[in-house]
Amino acid sequence: MRYFAWTTFMPKSPTTFELTLSPRHAGVPAYRWLYASLREEILSGRLRPEARLPSTRDLAHQYGLARGTIVNAFDQLKSEGYVAGSIGSGTRVTKVLPEKLLHVASRPLAHASSANSAPHTQKRPTISASGRSAKLFPGYEHRPIRAFRANLPALNLFPIALWTKITTRRLRRMSRSHLMGCEPLGYLPLRQTVADYLTTARGVRCVPEQVAIVSGVQEALDLTARVLLNPRDRVCLENPGYPGAFLAFQAAQARIVPIRVDEEGIEIRRLPSRNVRLVYVTPGHQFPLGTTMGLARRLQLLQWARKSGAMIFEDDYDSEYRYSGRPIPALQGLDASGTVLYAGSFSKVLFPGLRMGYVVIPSALLPSFEALLSLTSRHAPMLEQLVLTDFIAEGHFARHLRRMREVYAERLSVLLDEARSQLAGLLEISNVEAGLQTVGWLCRGIDAEAAATAAAKRDVDVTPLQRYSQGGSMPDGLQLGFAALDVKEIRRGIRDLAVAWS
Repeated sequence: MRYFAWTTFMPKSPTTFELTLSPRHAGVPAYRWLYASLREEILSGRLRPEARLPSTRDLAHQYGLARGTIVNAFDQLKSEGYVAGSIGSGTRVTKVLPEKLLHVASRPLAHASSANSAPHTQKRPTISASGRSAKLFPGYEHRPIRAFRANLPALNLFPIALWTKITTRRLRRMSRSHLMGCEPLGYLPLRQTVADYLTTARGVRCVPEQVAIVSGVQEALDLTARVLLNPRDRVCLENPGYPGAFLAFQAAQARIVPIRVDEEGIEIRRLPSRNVRLVYVTPGHQFPLGTTMGLARRLQLLQWARKSGAMIFEDDYDSEYRYSGRPIPALQGLDASGTVLYAGSFSKVLFPGLRMGYVVIPSALLPSFEALLSLTSRHAPMLEQLVLTDFIAEGHFARHLRRMREVYAERLSVLLDEARSQLAGLLEISNVEAGLQTVGWLCRGIDAEAAATAAAKRDVDVTPLQRYSQGGSMPDGLQLGFAALDVKEIRRGIRDLAVAWS
């Protein structure tokens, strides 16, 4: 195995790092070993085109070789078209390698102990049960944003110039302690800022010490599974529900029990009375149906958790966006017994690439969460934490939320009006005014998968709700995003749906 300690160099890079090449085998001449090792790195792509090689002086010092030996190896590589050099610019990998160089045996001369060595057969590694249980959770696709792509904010309206200004200011003032990083649970001033925000805006009961800064709800789910679950422990999930939660608990080898939801969320009467370790819910805005859990149902859920001994994971993924009525306080704010873990993310509010979220942890679980974070991510990226702290503390976060609520409310209104006028008798959009997406119920016995296929042919994305279900039948419905789309694209999407389903 080889270890490499250089970076990919830009053409004008004045500095190179040391190369760590494969060990030199006994009996292989130094010139031949150096030539073959560098040749292999170029052909394998680890030394990229136009990457700058160390100077002959540096290589001679690193490996204890005569400079003449290194010069001879470089000259051989130059003569074969692998590298080029000029006075003042050093030696670099050629920009375009001859095509024939890309079709060579993968095993270098320097590694062959003899001409008759038997070919090496690599044994497949043994994968753990947890590794076999893990399934890929698709991320955001890098493709044009079109109607009606869900789960995305209006990225073109994010104040990137302001974010850049704050980032630049923070970089100029970076102290030695900031460069050292922070404790596993996150930068304390950011945790204080998040705690203040959650207490005021979401009715969460917490102190800064209970807040952990994580990469998002997905990491919070993984940490929770590690802390609370043993293989075969039972976890109850909303059905239909968020696939990321299903995959996280599946990877933890939990026994997943899907629980039906109605117009108020998870049906408490269907929850087992015992032997449940955890229940996952989205009470503020059920995913994907968009319903809100009422106060009576919330109190029933907390009472069930106390009696059964189960913990509750509350995913408050887009609670900031409610366009009618008063904001609904978090379920965690009603919990007096420390049974609720509360998680949220800035990805839906600001931009997905930020990869920053939070989880409010009951005090009894804090040591375990902190220990796990210290062993995995160590802590969230420091610069992003500093910038986000300022962005919130200086009032930019609140202003951005107010602006986006107005924009998204207008876009939802246009979606509802256009659907009523052009899709009457085909699609009835649910009367839910919150979040970044909504739900439409198909009429006339239209099949959701067939409707989605027909829509895709006209460059319209709609997601059948059945894809979020873990078994069982449900009415044909579609998830439609609106937050990331301007009014023109929403109208275009509705027109094309009317044509596609006509």
